Amino acid sequence: MSAALLLTLIVFLPTFGALALAFMPSENKEGIRLVTLGITIAVFALVVVGLMVPPELSGGWNKGLVYDTQQAAVQNVVNLPWIPSFKINYFLALDGISFPLVVLTAFICLLAMGASWTITKHVKAYCILFLLLETGMIGVFVALDFFLFYVFWEVMLLPMYFLIGVWGGPRKEYAAIKFFLYTLLGSVLMLIAILMLYFGSDLRALSDEQLITSHVVSAAADPALAAIKSSPQAVHTFNILALQQIGQTTDQLSPQIQWWCFLLLFIGFAIKVPSIPVHTWLPDAHVEAPTPISMILAGVLLKMGSYGIIRICYPICPHGGYDLMYFVCGLGVASMIYGGFAALAQKDFKRMVAYSSVSHMGYVVLGLGVWSARAYTGFNPSYWDMGIKGAMFQMIGHGISSAGMFFMVGIIYDRVHHRNLDEFGGLFGKMPYYTAMAMGLFFAALGLPGLCGFPGEVFVVLSVWTFSKVMAILSAAVVVLTAAYILWAIQRVYLGAEYKGPHEDHITPSNLRENAIGTVLLFFAILFGVFPHLVLQYMDKTIDRQTEQLAAWTAAVKEPLSQPTTGAVGGALPGPVGSALPGVPQSGDAPAQQPITADLPGAE
Repeated sequence: MSAALLLTLIVFLPTFGALALAFMPSENKEGIRLVTLGITIAVFALVVVGLMVPPELSGGWNKGLVYDTQQAAVQNVVNLPWIPSFKINYFLALDGISFPLVVLTAFICLLAMGASWTITKHVKAYCILFLLLETGMIGVFVALDFFLFYVFWEVMLLPMYFLIGVWGGPRKEYAAIKFFLYTLLGSVLMLIAILMLYFGSDLRALSDEQLITSHVVSAAADPALAAIKSSPQAVHTFNILALQQIGQTTDQLSPQIQWWCFLLLFIGFAIKVPSIPVHTWLPDAHVEAPTPISMILAGVLLKMGSYGIIRICYPICPHGGYDLMYFVCGLGVASMIYGGFAALAQKDFKRMVAYSSVSHMGYVVLGLGVWSARAYTGFNPSYWDMGIKGAMFQMIGHGISSAGMFFMVGIIYDRVHHRNLDEFGGLFGKMPYYTAMAMGLFFAALGLPGLCGFPGEVFVVLSVWTFSKVMAILSAAVVVLTAAYILWAIQRVYLGAEYKGPHEDHITPSNLRENAIGTVLLFFAILFGVFPHLVLQYMDKTIDRQTEQLAAWTAAVKEPLSQPTTGAVGGALPGPVGSALPGVPQSGDAPAQQPITADLPGAE
């Protein structure tokens, strides 16, 4: 099997399944559910078997496709012309930033479909929209053409709007419209930034090697290379890897353009994270959404925002990232503190879990913004590297624990039809296995050592210490807030003296389907907490390379006076960067005319 076929199947198999469902009779609800579940299983199997299982164990059909953890560059590249007039390509690939999130998406969608057996209204329409949503989410993570990325980003919006607005709770229309408007606002800001980057780019400024490693052209003999170099007019591009090269190694995108593009893109992605003050859509959407959709919202959709920050904002607009580093980190810390206090004040069980996501995703924003690779650290990228890896691990860990928490809330809500924390109590005696699963997943969110919430938070806090001790202390102290609202919720819901709410006679032990989903989530929460390297090994090389390149850029462009130079342009840099950056202007030099030849993430 080719990479083009495998990635296309992973992305579009849910869409093909949705088309097949359209021809099934609406009355066959059980059959529709089983077909949809089978499609999510097939997508997950393609991801795991095709990209993770060695060929000798899979029969050899995935030879050359298994993800190589020792390679920093993009892998399984698919780059075919789509709209040639505007240099828009069907450009898909995987690297250490996207691959773990693709696995997470396929995994959470599989479990969320298993949790969808409680959906009884318009099952056919629900399953079709569910599958279209899966295509949009996976497409966002694998698309490396900015135009294609934006298409997938918008494809995801409409199914989620209807899944909340039709199958949600009493205030479903309000929550769906709020979600749609917030996300659409972010999309408009993102579109403005995309246009600024497109019209500010010029592929002629890149070297032949950069054009090849960015997959703009296939080889030095490619006729497209000569056409680019001989063009009398600027050759614009939507290629994300090429835009990274342009942003870091040429003067095509001025610091002012990068600053504004970073801000516009960051706001658009921060809405999806969500960070304060653009977070208010999240509690309403979570509270009104059905349980499976809440699992996807928390487990996958929030990660699309942080993925955009690490994939697009910092590599393409480093000037903006550098200038706004304290703003980004401060926003992350503020979101952590605000989300913790807000969760502590909630009386609605599901709303409390929703605000906990605001707090936990604050760690992700903080870790991504810790630009500690500066002169005072000798341009050492290791702490920033730790912060980004901690943020990435937190994205995976939170995807598991938050999906599990929303599923646990949904199990009891399906029985008693209320979420009032003050009316719960004594569930441990009535639902012992369910309580054990719930406690394990809630402790994972708390950050208990040995569970998936611990490594990411610790890595982020450690990385911040050299950047800002005040932020490090505040972010570490948020753990106390997290413990407060989670332990208090466990006490009120599961360990109280007696149940005080309605429908007590409906409280029955969790069934086999619920136990299977909860147990799988708890298993991976423990596995990744005990063996975090199982996740980190996939992202190590790619993130190492990105932070090293941005550290070199900082030393050469933003803080050149803070480093010793050899007196020549592109002199050797101190510390772990240690590589010459020809073409970058040093103090007193004229503006560079040639691009830096150092590779970026995605280069071969």
